[in-house]
Amino acid sequence: MITRFLRRYLAGTNLEVFKFGMYLAFPIGYMYYFGTNLEDRFSVPGFWPTKEQSNTIPYDKEEIKAEVERIRDVMKERELERQRIKAQTERAFQEVRDKLREGGGSGSREDGSVVSS
Repeated sequence: MITRFLRRYLAGTNLEVFKFGMYLAFPIGYMYYFGTNLEDRFSVPGFWPTKEQSNTIPYDKEEIKAEVERIRDVMKERELERQRIKAQTERAFQEVRDKLREGGGSGSREDGSVVSS
């Protein structure tokens, strides 16, 4: 019964109109079925920052100066931290170099075991 209907009425131009309708209806129906109520299904509470948590743009001259000073202080602290880490790393490398020079590079450890290469 269905095949007879399809052969009789969905041939030629009618088939093309039917296919075009399906090409349009299927994606729209798919998006409607799966795309509705997304705010409730995929919302994460507290994802976006509140107004108090977000940055504010300074407009007054004093606020701009205070913000520039704050940024400079943060940059100085970061640079001091970088220099401290660099000096600490260089001291550690120097200690390792000194230990290797004192040991003569024999390949032995402090506990007396021999390192094989």
